[in-house]
Amino acid sequence: MQITIIASGSRGDVQPYVALGKGLKDAGHSVRFLVTQDFQELITTHDLEFIDIGGSMEAVAQSMQALLEQGNFIKILSSMGDAAKRLAGEAAISGLTACQGSDLIISGLGGLFVALALSEKLGIPFIPAYLYPFTPTREFPSVLTPLPMGGLTAWANHPSHRLAQQMMWQTTRAADNKTRRDVFQIAPAPFWGPFASMQRQKLTILYGYSPQVVPVPRDWGDCNHVTGYWFLEPPDGWEPPVDLINFLQSGPPPIYIGFGSIPSSKPEETADLVLQALARTGQRGVLSSGWGGLRKEALPETVFMVGSMPHSWLFPKMAAVVHHGGGGTTAAGLLAGVPAIVTPIFGDQPLWAQRVYELGVGPKPIPRRRLTVERLAESIRMALSDRAMQARATHLGECIQAENGIARAVAVIENRTNSRSS
Repeated sequence: MQITIIASGSRGDVQPYVALGKGLKDAGHSVRFLVTQDFQELITTHDLEFIDIGGSMEAVAQSMQALLEQGNFIKILSSMGDAAKRLAGEAAISGLTACQGSDLIISGLGGLFVALALSEKLGIPFIPAYLYPFTPTREFPSVLTPLPMGGLTAWANHPSHRLAQQMMWQTTRAADNKTRRDVFQIAPAPFWGPFASMQRQKLTILYGYSPQVVPVPRDWGDCNHVTGYWFLEPPDGWEPPVDLINFLQSGPPPIYIGFGSIPSSKPEETADLVLQALARTGQRGVLSSGWGGLRKEALPETVFMVGSMPHSWLFPKMAAVVHHGGGGTTAAGLLAGVPAIVTPIFGDQPLWAQRVYELGVGPKPIPRRRLTVERLAESIRMALSDRAMQARATHLGECIQAENGIARAVAVIENRTNSRSS
């Protein structure tokens, strides 16, 4: 089977789909990726086919730096309308090339609307594959709306998912319909978007996270499959830097601190905050630079700065991990079985931060705008001294290690495809 996967976002958003694509390739399928040029090396390193969707997500993130730091998801979405119009045409043209000869299209949330249009234009089956809950449920609110998780707002849970869907759709509706008209020559999508139609069709939907972390809602239908996480192992022949190995071996396990792909307007100031917290707690540290999240010219001997580094290799060697709460980073921390200190900003990050806390595998989250030396130092002390927390983190890591999310996802895809052809 020839499969085209469309993925968009930061590295943490794209990497799970690369893991899924590698699993599909290992199962005998041909896999082609339609992603931005930021991830060409990531795709080709794992021997998968790359087609440029157009644009650069790093450039988009840098251009929206101020909004991303504020963490107002509604403002972020509204500001993306112009960018969507610029990029939709490129994505559509590249998509026609990427999907030629394909038997199946798989897309994450970022590529959902172009994938639906391509599926309609070319008559190719489509499977949405999400990294956080998106199907409406009465059990908890949408991760994209700022509703509390408590019972007082339970009546608003289901409508909040519909609201989130509309927020995403109305932001890109004009760009999507222009592309449908000018590139695909197909009818415009309905004013309220494709979600009602997708629900009526009972499309198979994949969810690449662990049911140990977010249990499957009781009111979800059988078409929703929570398979477990899609972890990407380092490519064959990958070797960690010798100087990093020497650092890790030169003392006790350090604290990992990284804020992913969220750009910072004050990377030096953020690095100073982190260094002060490490100094106050007497801990060694491994700092990740990300897309500009941390930067420091002179570091003490007790701290090591890394760039892109496989979390699956690095995190098990840490005493605890401090991160922004992106889905991929959260998953890697949970898999490693070490306590996590989460500093969320927006999007799905507050969900993962809250789940880490509720599962008892990390201290209470610190919203990024409230991050201080004192709060970070206190959380580090708690993560290192709370034996029960450490035991829970170890146990959850073992449970997640026992899952095989990629194999389950591949089985769902193959069963779904076989049932259609029979």
